[in-house]
Amino acid sequence: MDTSRIALVTGGNRGIGLEVCRQLGARGVRTLLTARSEEKGRAAADALAAEGLPVSFLPLDVTDEASARRIAEHVAREFGRLDVLVNNAAISLDRKIPGLEIGMDVVRATIDTNVYGPLLLTQLFVPLMVKNGYGRVVNVSSGLGSFSRIAAGKLAYRLSKAALNAMTRVLADELRDTNVLVNAVTPGWVRTHLGGIRAERSTEEGAEGILFLATLPDDGPRGRFFKDRTEFPW
Repeated sequence: MDTSRIALVTGGNRGIGLEVCRQLGARGVRTLLTARSEEKGRAAADALAAEGLPVSFLPLDVTDEASARRIAEHVAREFGRLDVLVNNAAISLDRKIPGLEIGMDVVRATIDTNVYGPLLLTQLFVPLMVKNGYGRVVNVSSGLGSFSRIAAGKLAYRLSKAALNAMTRVLADELRDTNVLVNAVTPGWVRTHLGGIRAERSTEEGAEGILFLATLPDDGPRGRFFKDRTEFPW
């Protein structure tokens, strides 16, 4: 991959996001690791930079529109481009709450982080990608949002990921005449803070599909859903 590329990863201070930052940096991609917590995000970025990787930290709360606009303005001013956007930050608050009992505050918070955040960032950065003739947007979704897998439980989380998938299809089609490729990916059940220690996959395995989509060639797929390098049912 061209070492002049710039990537931004949300929720990059731990888990899959951190691994994606590590692997992008190892490929020579200038990677902007973002997180809500400045302390945790900066520590994560500094650790990767200490390994000689081109990774630096920027504070970002994806639920705060002002924060998102500040980071978009900063990236445009400092770099004049963004080549890869990985919408990775997500929350899951309703793991054991039945759908008929879930509070609207939980639903709103989940949608705010998992849908509205990625949508706003994509709206802010895609014009810069189109201007530069190159862009890869990777929406980190979940098999729990696939209609082939939907069942009881985790209603808010499933709603958010199904909506993220719909967003992926709409924006990919709207950008069909550009070199901006928008796709979704499920990392699978990964051993992270979100997935838990009993999960079957490592962060390295979970990051594989994200890296695949983040580094697609110009004739790569668009508006598709993947697990690793294989298409996954919507």
